[in-house]
Amino acid sequence: MKRFSCAPNDPNFVQNPYSFYDRLRAGGKMVWWEELNLPVVAGYDGVSMALRDNRFGREAPAGFEPDIPPHLRPFYDIEDHSMLELEGDRHRRLRSLVLRAFTSRRIKALVPDLEEISDDLIDRFADDGAPFDLMPAFCKMVPVRIICRLLGVPEEMSEQLLAWSNAMVAVYTPTRTRATEEAAATAATEFSGFMRDYVEARRSQPADDLITSLIAAEEDGEKLGTDELITTCILLLNAGHEATVHSLGIAVKTLLEHETPRDALSDGKIDGTIEELLRYDPPLHLFQRWVYEDTRFLDQDLKRGDRIGLLLAAANRDPQAWDHPDRFDPNRKVKQNTSFGAGVHFCVGAPLARLEMRVALPKLFDRCPELRLAEPPVYADTWHFHGLSQLVVKTR
Repeated sequence: MKRFSCAPNDPNFVQNPYSFYDRLRAGGKMVWWEELNLPVVAGYDGVSMALRDNRFGREAPAGFEPDIPPHLRPFYDIEDHSMLELEGDRHRRLRSLVLRAFTSRRIKALVPDLEEISDDLIDRFADDGAPFDLMPAFCKMVPVRIICRLLGVPEEMSEQLLAWSNAMVAVYTPTRTRATEEAAATAATEFSGFMRDYVEARRSQPADDLITSLIAAEEDGEKLGTDELITTCILLLNAGHEATVHSLGIAVKTLLEHETPRDALSDGKIDGTIEELLRYDPPLHLFQRWVYEDTRFLDQDLKRGDRIGLLLAAANRDPQAWDHPDRFDPNRKVKQNTSFGAGVHFCVGAPLARLEMRVALPKLFDRCPELRLAEPPVYADTWHFHGLSQLVVKTR
């Protein structure tokens, strides 16, 4: 297995990881990434197969559970009930119950809310033509406000929810510090306390929101427990919000940099454009999987208890899967990319993320026809999350 070295916080990698991914792909079907201390897969076929292969999974096999330091226990008290981290019967049960509440009808019904939120945020843009950062003004607020409405929590809590979410997801970055871990644990404690109060209130006073639907969801006589409900609500906000913020920001950047014709966001073309945006520069670049049995995969021998890294963004740029993969082409023939994963852990929030882009992007470009970049966009040092730290624009 060939070995490669690149620090995830190297400034050149942060701003453009794709040249390194090309090197990994050229090195073989599976290669070793020194800084991650992990074998990684960068090709489309390999990533797609591994995501669907039950020899690999999110939950550590018995006997290989990582030691949790006491200062991180509050964070993992949440993670222990997350369907994102589970396999087998418990994962199937949680996912099934969540999908009974998180229905396509409920998601589609959010269109008027998304339009209203987008218009409200655009109305607040300065009208003097001065440059401003679109990330906090628009891209961060659309997802968090719609999640607030979906769950049924006050929108005035948006900034606090953002702070909790940012602190918690930072623990997934390979360059995390002790301070990062302590902040994540504090956020998990505060966030779970807040959600517990809301869950208990909805048990006695049901409302037309997702929390009430999750409480009511039942299969074969089983319902979500309180801890499962709390974790699910936190997961929906953290996972859904973080990815969609980055998706919106990168989408605007990509569309502006490539001077994309506005009809790419028209009703007949926008779905293909969104899939190409997600393929070209996705918000999440790495999924890890545990190996559940001694096996051979992609010409490599793997042992039970090993872990492998699946590089979603590298797979999306594989020339064996797409012609001219480094070219952004909104007219590209739609093909399933790996940005939302695949298999039993395919992202349950994918329909909502796509809907947010489908509503917010045309609204932004229709209302701001002269929108343009005022400064070069800058990516944040947050890998394996991939998103912009700022997107300074002008509207005229």
